[in-house]
Amino acid sequence: QDAHEAIHPTSTAYDPETVRPHLSNDQYFLYHLIWNRFVASQMPPATFDDTTVDVTAGDYLFRAKGSVPKFSGWMAVYEKDAPQGDKEKVEPSLETESRDGGGLLPTLREGNVLTVNKLIPEQKFTQPPPRFTEATLVKELEENGIGRPSTYASIIGKVQERDYVFKIDGRLKPRRLGRVVTGLLIENYAAIVQVDYTREMEVKLDNIENGADEYANVLTNFYEPLVKDIERVKEEMRDIRGGVPTGGKCPDCNKVLLEKPGKFGMFLACSGYPECSYTGEIENEKELADEAEKEPCENCGKPMVLKRGQWGPFFACTAYPKCKTTRKVISSSGGLSAAKPDQPLEEKCPKCESHLVIKQGKFGEFTACSSYPKCRYIKLKTIGIACPVDGGDIVERKSKRNRVFYGCANYPDCDFTVWNKPFDESCPQCKAPFLIEKVTKRWGRQLLCHKDDCDYVRNEELAAVGS
Repeated sequence: QDAHEAIHPTSTAYDPETVRPHLSNDQYFLYHLIWNRFVASQMPPATFDDTTVDVTAGDYLFRAKGSVPKFSGWMAVYEKDAPQGDKEKVEPSLETESRDGGGLLPTLREGNVLTVNKLIPEQKFTQPPPRFTEATLVKELEENGIGRPSTYASIIGKVQERDYVFKIDGRLKPRRLGRVVTGLLIENYAAIVQVDYTREMEVKLDNIENGADEYANVLTNFYEPLVKDIERVKEEMRDIRGGVPTGGKCPDCNKVLLEKPGKFGMFLACSGYPECSYTGEIENEKELADEAEKEPCENCGKPMVLKRGQWGPFFACTAYPKCKTTRKVISSSGGLSAAKPDQPLEEKCPKCESHLVIKQGKFGEFTACSSYPKCRYIKLKTIGIACPVDGGDIVERKSKRNRVFYGCANYPDCDFTVWNKPFDESCPQCKAPFLIEKVTKRWGRQLLCHKDDCDYVRNEELAAVGS
């Protein structure tokens, strides 16, 4: 990661309060964060005395464990800037608790007489550690030396894309498929899946970068035992594709139920297939589905629950078969949720005269015909500029990767497209009917001619922040 230069102030003399008159609120808070972090990183560590205080009260003995600050060090930056209402967060207090059960204690001497400010009778029990969020998972990866900042997003994305975990209320919970795959890896690649193995490999890669080791030696030592493991696993690994007996019986034919992997995760299936086509959900998946309940059914008011069908997950009404309402599944930062019900519009479909509706899809809301799938009309967003090829409207479209581009509404008869947004002004140089707008970090906002054989470029000011 040495190639990634840190963001830092050009001079510590430009403290946040000095430059604040020249910044918007968002810019000020961002600069304040960067300046504090940078200055704190150049300061010595804070020092504390780990302290245990025994307090007698009649026949009773109370004990407090915590730390007494001796030298503020880098913490002085944050103590100085703490708002008046947040002073208790940085000043020593017997009530300030830390993660390990201790906290900051005031300076005390043996024999001090203490005053009872508050008496709080409560009982605490040891709780299991909370499920990972994306942020706490990244922190765990960092602490164990696994991956790099550039790979964290890919790691978190893959475990969700492959259905190993399920995000509910922002927390990652394991799916049955994830448990099965992890079990197989531990059984057959015990050394490779250990945290130490990955951490040591990261160190070896750093040694190659620093010239402390030869890449050929590192790859040879990695590759030779891996090939042996792969050959061994081909012979020894259990094949779960045909199903793993669960010990349960099929409710339809009384044959053994199998746990099988499918396109959308693990499910229960009868061993008598194809004579018996019974399938069911695994208990672990049912629990996740129950937790994923979000909204009531718009038709009968009963709760919607997450189910998994031939085409993947969907939300269905719990009143089925009396109510057959279903909704698409929408993925968001908090996890999976039911798509909003279609919102009918007065506008008619130009192809079949049915009413148009606002639908919610994978990439947001869009307007389409209510007669889908019989009519597949989708209303595209026009930008008020005509296509230079056939005169049709230029509309905003999205690629398979959700990248916005602009093309003729008469596609596929006309295949004119541009990646940058057209700007309604003719080119002063070649008289092309419109320019295109491009924004880059290096040059800011520019207006260019859309024709390849014209080099017209004009720099423009970006809109003011917060305007």
